[in-house]
Amino acid sequence: MSWFKWDLNLKIRLMGETLFNMLFWMYFPFMTLFFSDAFGKTIASMLMTVIPLVGIIGGLFGGYLSDKVGRRPTMLLGAFMQSAMFALFALSSSQWIEYIAYIGVGLGGSIYTPASSAMVADITPEKDRRMVFATFVTGKNIGAVFGPLLGSIFFIHHRIELLWTCTLVTLIYSLVILWKIRETLPMKAILPHESYTMSKVFKEQWHNYGLILRDKVFAIYILAGILVTVAFMQLDMYLATYVKEYVPAQTLFALKNWSFSLSNSEIFGWMLGLNGLMFVLLVIPVTKWFEHWSDRNVFILSSVLFGLGMFLIGLTTNIWLLFIFTFIFTIGELSRSPVTQSFVSDYAPEHARGQYMGASNLQYSIGRFFAPLTIFLSSWLGPIEVFGFIFLVTLISAALYVKLFRLI
Repeated sequence: MSWFKWDLNLKIRLMGETLFNMLFWMYFPFMTLFFSDAFGKTIASMLMTVIPLVGIIGGLFGGYLSDKVGRRPTMLLGAFMQSAMFALFALSSSQWIEYIAYIGVGLGGSIYTPASSAMVADITPEKDRRMVFATFVTGKNIGAVFGPLLGSIFFIHHRIELLWTCTLVTLIYSLVILWKIRETLPMKAILPHESYTMSKVFKEQWHNYGLILRDKVFAIYILAGILVTVAFMQLDMYLATYVKEYVPAQTLFALKNWSFSLSNSEIFGWMLGLNGLMFVLLVIPVTKWFEHWSDRNVFILSSVLFGLGMFLIGLTTNIWLLFIFTFIFTIGELSRSPVTQSFVSDYAPEHARGQYMGASNLQYSIGRFFAPLTIFLSSWLGPIEVFGFIFLVTLISAALYVKLFRLI
């Protein structure tokens, strides 16, 4: 489905979310350093562990709310909350209020996301969902690649101005949602108006998510996703440690008396840059290549390719081989991204699509929690054993996907 045939809701949101993600990545990578300077490393590390918990709570609540009151009101709540929290951050002279504002920005984003994903599924034909989700992933990754480069200038030297820009952009985007975005919650999912107390809301939410997680197929999907996320997170964890400790400085190019060399830190930076650039340039082409593949085969290929690429890295310190193996595991990583959302949107019942989207995010939060296990293992095991463990985790996830699709 070409861009020109997209629903207006999708066009507006793609532009708004791409711009917001650019701004998000201009400040997000620097927040740990910011709070470390403010509170000290020990307190800051404890404070930052709250962020994933807030993400889980916000995502589950946003999913519930989007199915109960609609996608549009939930997105408005999340977007206006982010705008208000950015303003509070910009105005604050207290480090604790700045931390609360940062938590609030994250909470608003977590509430917004399940409703946003559910809206894509509501108004996109099933056959086109992968490509639409792939386009949104591309927009998100443009911000992830270029945002930190801009943030190294604007966050460090013009932080207040950047925060006010974030406030203004999210406020304008919130108003555009208010005036231009229409509700897409399926009519048969809309229930008669009821009065709710907070205790009733939490009780119903607990009941609904309990039913979702007792869904055997979806539970296996979450478990497989947790294992894959543990592997994916090694890009920022054990891979960084491996390159720093085992990969020597090397010459990348040499011509007569001229040569271009990279230190181990620079080699790792180039590997990250290649990974990010591939996400921007190749998500849509790769999604087209696998357009006629089943979700099952894409999930399995993704897990195996990523694990294999990571394992091969543990067998070499050669700079060119490291880049080749980075290419391999990145193909595995990016081939999966659009399929995860399209699978959930296809599998979930219409009346609970937002809640399934919210519950699906548990795989990322729980996976991030367990990902540092490899750093712990590296104290006793060598690189080949640790990368072998990562490969084993991805193979188990592939086996779980085989089991999952036998049950559907």
